[in-house]
Amino acid sequence: MAFILIIATFVFMEFVAWFVHKYIMHGLFWNLHEDHHKKTTYGFFEKNDYFFVIFAAPAIVLFFSALFINSNIPIYIASGITLYGLAYFLVHELFIHQRFKVLRRTENRYFKAIRRAHKVHHKHLGKEDGECFGMFVVPFKFYREAFSDNKLNE
Repeated sequence: MAFILIIATFVFMEFVAWFVHKYIMHGLFWNLHEDHHKKTTYGFFEKNDYFFVIFAAPAIVLFFSALFINSNIPIYIASGITLYGLAYFLVHELFIHQRFKVLRRTENRYFKAIRRAHKVHHKHLGKEDGECFGMFVVPFKFYREAFSDNKLNE
């Protein structure tokens, strides 16, 4: 049961992240997310990094709530949220935006599709007209493009 709940939460978080990215980050909290699309702050950190703290808050609350109730379910849900956050950080910050110079090259079609979809997302500098708000689920056309890139390289 624990494993299933952790995995289900991880998968559900992709849809939560999509919704929050599209309607909150590109809406009410654009002032925090804007520097991720247009370089308005300089240095290692962006205002957009506050979202890591905001997204961690539900997991922290769930971990602590398990101390006061007689159930491990909040721990499993918090673990799924935390694992999603870790995966998001690794893919978004390391692989896509190269905050640390690792994971620079890949021939993996899935990762190429993710990188391409994110690039399309960033071509829009304003909060309107965005596309590709998810991280791990991307439109199929990006897989086709990555597949044709691999065919050309063979």
